Amino acid sequence: MSPAEFKEVTWLLMLIPFGIVLSTGVFFVFCAWRRGHLEKWVDGAEAPGPPALGAARPFRLSLSEQPCRWLAVKARNSAVVQAALNLRHAMPCSWEEGLVEAREDKLFISPPVSGWVLVVGSRLPEPAEDVDACYRFLTGLSRKLGHVQFFSVNRALSHHSWALIEKGQVYRGYAWTGEPVWNQGPLTSAERDLEMACFAYASDSNDFAARDALHGNCEKISQLAGRWSLDPGAISPASWKVCGIVGELSHSKPH
Repeated sequence: MSPAEFKEVTWLLMLIPFGIVLSTGVFFVFCAWRRGHLEKWVDGAEAPGPPALGAARPFRLSLSEQPCRWLAVKARNSAVVQAALNLRHAMPCSWEEGLVEAREDKLFISPPVSGWVLVVGSRLPEPAEDVDACYRFLTGLSRKLGHVQFFSVNRALSHHSWALIEKGQVYRGYAWTGEPVWNQGPLTSAERDLEMACFAYASDSNDFAARDALHGNCEKISQLAGRWSLDPGAISPASWKVCGIVGELSHSKPH
């Protein structure tokens, strides 16, 4: 064997261990990646295959993400609610997208859930700003849609309100905005069962007991919604998979 051939053989023999080490490293990296991928699949973090066309990603509300103002409309068609609100620039969206947009001067209309359609958004009327405008908005919408419920809560100020309206007639309406500004109709059984505190007009509510009662109302308003119709924070996860509608509220109010 010539010196040149001997040198080539020596280099080949030196490369064999390097190749074995490299191959072993690649094998272990692949095994680790494969194991992690399978664990994610088993845990549900990754779903096999692409999502169905047009399907919305399931989404759960945390306590801090629950809406502060919403409507519950007895309806089985979101488009009917959209038309009654005269929603502009409407487009389909997931629950997650809609609830984010609802904080940015838009309204989110949910798909029907157990015969109810939710409308969420900061553009819904605020009794603390103008309770008469709120009354006109709700009764006008109810004349178009029939059964309409309204819920609003501001935990920082302890402001809260709820209303139940059928075909334009207020069966129950209550609003606290630092003082009672709306108290119409008899207490419902759900309010009594939950021991909601409803103050009469011009009543004194500055003592500690009254403040505790006001705080309690804010904490119980979602439970009241669940008794009357739907609690937005307790909707089945399966319902979040269906897209809703997001858009802008028209300047022309439904009255």
